[in-house]
Amino acid sequence: MAKRLVAIGDSFTEGVGDWEPRLPNGVRGWADRVAKQLGKADPDWEYANLAIRSRRLRGIVEEQIEPALALEPSVITFYAGGNDLLEFRQDVPALLEEYSRAVARLCASGAQVLLFTGFDIPLPPLLEPMRRRNQVFNAHVRELAAHHGATLVDYWSWDVYRDRRMWDTDKLHMNRAGHRYLAIRVLEILGVEHQLAFEPFGPAERVPARQALVRDIEWARQWVFPMFGRRMRGVTLGDELSPRWPHPIRPADGMKKLYRKRRQDAIAG
Repeated sequence: MAKRLVAIGDSFTEGVGDWEPRLPNGVRGWADRVAKQLGKADPDWEYANLAIRSRRLRGIVEEQIEPALALEPSVITFYAGGNDLLEFRQDVPALLEEYSRAVARLCASGAQVLLFTGFDIPLPPLLEPMRRRNQVFNAHVRELAAHHGATLVDYWSWDVYRDRRMWDTDKLHMNRAGHRYLAIRVLEILGVEHQLAFEPFGPAERVPARQALVRDIEWARQWVFPMFGRRMRGVTLGDELSPRWPHPIRPADGMKKLYRKRRQDAIAG
C-alpha cells in the first residue's frame, strides 16, 4: 500500500483560519503541515485533501468518502458534524447514526483512521444547547474510536485551546498557531518525527468584564449573526470552492510550487 494521507471534512480540515494566499483556497491548515512533515520524513508520502468549509456531515459522506477511499489511503483523517451541531433544529440521534455508518465505512477500508472530538468553543448563553450537543457527539466519537480501533485525536481535552490567542477573529476556527499546534499533536500521535515547534504563550491579557461583554457583542454582530443568516438562506462559504488537493501530491516536491504550477497550467489550458 502506498504511503498516502487523505484528509476529509469541513473548514477544520480545509485549514480555515490559517490564511495563506499562495496555497489552494487561500489557506494552509494542520493537515497540510502534517503532510509536509511526512514528506520530509519520507519523500514517498503522498497527500490529498478533499475538505471544504461549511460542509455538513451528509455532504461530506456523499461527496468525499468514496472518492477518498478510491485513492487507497494508508491514513485517513475524518472530522465532520460540527456544522450540523450548530443547526437550531437538529436530530442528534439521526446525526450520530449517520456518523457511525461513515466511520464504519472508513474503518472497513483497512486504512488507519483518525477521528477527532470537537473543541468546547465558548458560546453565548443563547447557544448553550449546541454546546451540550457537542458533549454528546464527542462521547459518541470516543466510543466509535474504541469500537472500531480508530485512532482518537481528543481535541476536546486540550486545555491549550482555551487561550483565545489560538483562535482566529471569528472564535470558531483556529488561527495559524492553533493549526500548528494541532499538526504537532497529530504527528506525535502518528509517531512521526518532525521539525515543527510551538512556543507557549506568555500570560494572557486580563480583560475587564465590561470590555469582554462589548467584544462578545461585536463578535456576535460580525460573525455569529451573519453565519446563521447564511444558513437561513441556504448559502455557505464553501459553495464556490473545490477541494484543495483533490488528487494525491508529493509534499516533498513543495506544496506552494505545485500549486503555482497548477495555476499556470490552468491559465495556459
